[in-house]
Amino acid sequence: MSSVKVECVANEGYRIGESPVWDEKESALLCVDITGRKVCRWSSVTKQVQAIAVDAPVSSVALRKSGDYVITLGTRFAALKWKEQLVTTITHVDKDKPNNRFNDGKVDPAGRYFAGTMAEEIRPAVLERHQGSLYTLCSDLSVVKHFDQVDISNGLDWSLDHKTFFYIDSLSYSVDAFDYDLQTGKIGNRRSMYRLEKEESIPDGMCIDTEGKLWVACYDGGRVIRLDPETGKRLQTLKLPVDKTTSCCFGGKDYSEMYVTSASDGMDKEWLSRQPQAGGIFKITGLGVKGVPPYLFAG
Repeated sequence: MSSVKVECVANEGYRIGESPVWDEKESALLCVDITGRKVCRWSSVTKQVQAIAVDAPVSSVALRKSGDYVITLGTRFAALKWKEQLVTTITHVDKDKPNNRFNDGKVDPAGRYFAGTMAEEIRPAVLERHQGSLYTLCSDLSVVKHFDQVDISNGLDWSLDHKTFFYIDSLSYSVDAFDYDLQTGKIGNRRSMYRLEKEESIPDGMCIDTEGKLWVACYDGGRVIRLDPETGKRLQTLKLPVDKTTSCCFGGKDYSEMYVTSASDGMDKEWLSRQPQAGGIFKITGLGVKGVPPYLFAG
C-alpha cells in the first residue's frame, strides 16, 4: 500500500469539521463545521471553499432528490437552499432537552434521513451521558424515534445488500450492527461488530466501500481504520497528520478518493503548532478501493 497519498486540500481550521458528503453534480465535497456553525462546500475544480453561516450548531448535511440539501441544525431537521443561502426548519426533536443538539446523520438507501442527538459537550467528548436518541426523517417529513439513552450519536451506514445498519455511539467504543428492513426503515437485533483498541481512541464518522468493508474515523486516534463487518477484524490503518479525525467519505469522479474531516476544538497553542492542519479536509488517494455514492433524501 505504498501508493497511498494523504494531502490536506483545505486547511480551514474548522473547530469540528464533520459529515463529508460528495456532491457529484457540483464536483464538490460538502461538510459542516459544527461549533463554527457553517455548512461548507469545497470545489474540486476551483479548490476553493464556500461557506454558509447558520444560526445553531450544524452537525450533518445530505443531498436532496429535489435539489439542494438537508441539514441537522441544533435539534432541527432543516432544508438548505444553497444559492439563496436560505434555511427552513422541517421539524424539531428533543424539545424537552434544551441542552441537546443533533450530531452525525446520513441518508439510507430508501431516501430516509437518519440522525442522532447528544447533549452539548462541556469539552470534547465530555458531556451529560445518555441524553441522545436516534431518529429518522421520513420522505413524508414525519419523524421516527428508534431508541434513546445515547451518549454521542455518531457514524452510520448500510451494508451493500441493505440488510444491515451500522451505527456508532462513540462513548461505547464500539461499532454496532443492526438487522435492517429497507421497506419499513425498522432496525433491531443490536450487536457489537468491532470494539476499538486503546490507541484507536474514539470511533466517530464512518463510510462503506464497494467491497462491503467499513472505514471508521478515530477521533483523538489520528487515523481511519478499515474493518471487515463479517469477521469483526481490522484490515487496514490509515494514519493522518492530525489527531482529531472526525469522519470520512468517498468521492471524486469514480469515488476512488477518500475525504476525511478533522477538528481543532480543545487543542491548545502548542498542540496546534505541532499540527497546523488540524481542522482541515484531507484527500486520500491510492487506496485501490472505491466507495458507494451517497443516497439522496427523498422528501
